[in-house]
Amino acid sequence: MTAVRTSFEVSLLGTLRVTRGGRELALGSARRQAVFAALALEPGRAVLREELIAAVWGDEPPASAMGNLYTYVSALRRVLEPDRDRWTSGDVLTSRGGSYRLHLSPEDVDVSRFERMREQSRAARAAGDAVGELAALDAALAEWGDGEPLAGIPGPHAENQRVRLGELHLTSVERRAELMLGFGRAAEVTGDLLVLAGRHPMRESLYAVTMLALAAQDRVDEAIAMYTALRERLVEESGTEPDAAVRQIHAQLVGDAIRPATITSTLPRRHAGFRGRTATVTRLRQAVAGLAEGHGGSIWISGEAGIGKSALLAEGLRDAAVLGVQVGWGVGEESDRGKPLNLLPEYLSHGPANNLLDAVRATGATPPTMAVIDIIQAFVITQCAEGPVLLVMDDMQWADDMSLLVWHALHQLTGRLPLLLVSASRPLPFGYEMRLLRRALPRNGTTLIDLGPLDDPTATALVRAWTRRPDIEPPTVRSLVAAAAGNPFYLLHLVRTERQGLTADTPATELVEAVSRHLRPLSDDTRQLLRAIAFLGNNHLVTDLSAVTGRPVPALVTAVEEALAAGVLVEDGRRLRFRHPVVRQVLHGAIPTALRVTMHRQLAQRIAESDGAPSRVAGQLLAGPVPIDAWVERWLTTHAEQLTSTAPASAIAVLRHAVSSPALSEPARALLTTHLAQGLFRAGLFFETEASGEFSVIR
Repeated sequence: MTAVRTSFEVSLLGTLRVTRGGRELALGSARRQAVFAALALEPGRAVLREELIAAVWGDEPPASAMGNLYTYVSALRRVLEPDRDRWTSGDVLTSRGGSYRLHLSPEDVDVSRFERMREQSRAARAAGDAVGELAALDAALAEWGDGEPLAGIPGPHAENQRVRLGELHLTSVERRAELMLGFGRAAEVTGDLLVLAGRHPMRESLYAVTMLALAAQDRVDEAIAMYTALRERLVEESGTEPDAAVRQIHAQLVGDAIRPATITSTLPRRHAGFRGRTATVTRLRQAVAGLAEGHGGSIWISGEAGIGKSALLAEGLRDAAVLGVQVGWGVGEESDRGKPLNLLPEYLSHGPANNLLDAVRATGATPPTMAVIDIIQAFVITQCAEGPVLLVMDDMQWADDMSLLVWHALHQLTGRLPLLLVSASRPLPFGYEMRLLRRALPRNGTTLIDLGPLDDPTATALVRAWTRRPDIEPPTVRSLVAAAAGNPFYLLHLVRTERQGLTADTPATELVEAVSRHLRPLSDDTRQLLRAIAFLGNNHLVTDLSAVTGRPVPALVTAVEEALAAGVLVEDGRRLRFRHPVVRQVLHGAIPTALRVTMHRQLAQRIAESDGAPSRVAGQLLAGPVPIDAWVERWLTTHAEQLTSTAPASAIAVLRHAVSSPALSEPARALLTTHLAQGLFRAGLFFETEASGEFSVIR
């Protein structure tokens, strides 16, 4: 059916409100609104009935869910198009092939407009256009009301969207506040920031920008009090300190050297309960000791997201200040990626270098590269004349090209000055300048350290320390350690999830967000591929991926290579698996059960149609578990004999599932029961009593 242009206005960023031609429409019950909201969040896209059922009722929909859905859609059609012919579906909400489509333009929906303006702000930021970025953020935030998005809408989909949109809103508010501070307009944002900080007492990034806004208005005592309250909550709740950026702001405030636009770096505090990494910690401490004696050098630490690079730096470099070393500490942020000289302000806060950086902030224009390098090199030489200097660039993957060029130039000084450069980065994202730097620095004497996973004893000790439960069961500890596979960031979030009585298969929102943050730098194609892999299970061939995604193997190579480079996937012979099982569990478990079952059913058919191994098809049928329908029945009756001979364990499980289903036809039940008996007999679990002809199961 051809869509028509309507005059609708849909507001989801607050209480759901729908108008047509300026007249507000009453959508009716809460669940009817939930169906409409799920469709309006994806205007113009065909949404499967199963997706809508999962959106409204979640993992355990009632038997009446499908009928209720038909009723809700019919009622919505009457509201949206009161003049339509009752025997037609109309032009606004249409159905086809087991799906429904709401024919709205993205511009009709406030969420779509908000997200479009956010993308414009990101583009302006990448181009160094601070004025344009602020204007785009103003337009994006103007779409929001005072309440939470999708207020009062029931269902897991609405709840997930509330979390997602709430995070985008807070991130946008924080970034706008940073820009306003840069333009000297702190007073215009401080009140709103304080209100939000009260609503989100554990959000460190929000506290950081609020503290800076207070400091800009000479309200230092209030900013310090905010930090104290935040730290006490974090220590009480999770046993952790505030992150490095917040600690740096606090250290600057208490040191009476307040420059809201330029944060003076200090050595970050050690991470509570640091364990392991003995050899690498020793290497860093030796480098600091050598620096104190006048010997420069360079160290580059590489490791996947969450592997503990920041904690390692804090632990290994902690003696620098005690030994009389001047310390400058830069921490990259994803939100600052592309911003000129985005890491250097963290450790350059004096003299001509600071004047240069102030000018960059004020105008958004970057001076010629050689002029920047000359000024910063001169500044560092002057500082080294006063005493040894340690410069650290953490999360270097977010550095802009200018910062990387300056960092490269500073390496030329490490051979003749008491200057130690230490950088830490993830394997991805890597731009052109980062790749050049990675190749060039080892030739100039840089020590490269690849930080691998924690060993199991260290991970076990961390779990016991973080849970603070001496009675925690050893199997629980082992499962947490195995799921994290040596990644302390994942391990911490798994422990927090376990405290809530949840698991990685039914993940807490915090764990889902943690995994999402790590996967966000990957391309859309790679993230989609990872979701497909999560449904396939471990140890799968690339040909399986081709079958389920419908893309030829050569087209998958780039995405697979990116996931391997990022450390998300690893190769096991010719097969691929997730490095950290928790990532697969979260990608799979974050999908509502009803939708997961539908996806496993689709994957089973795709694998079968591409002549995949019957055991792979059976694995998908069991993973749901998938209800028995006409296609599943046909496939099982055709492949049961082959399956019992090649994969008896899978055959027994899937045949037991099938013969217990009331949807199975009687002829198929008789045939599959026979194959099940044969499979059990071969496995030594089943025998036939000759006298009675009855079967018995050996327990």
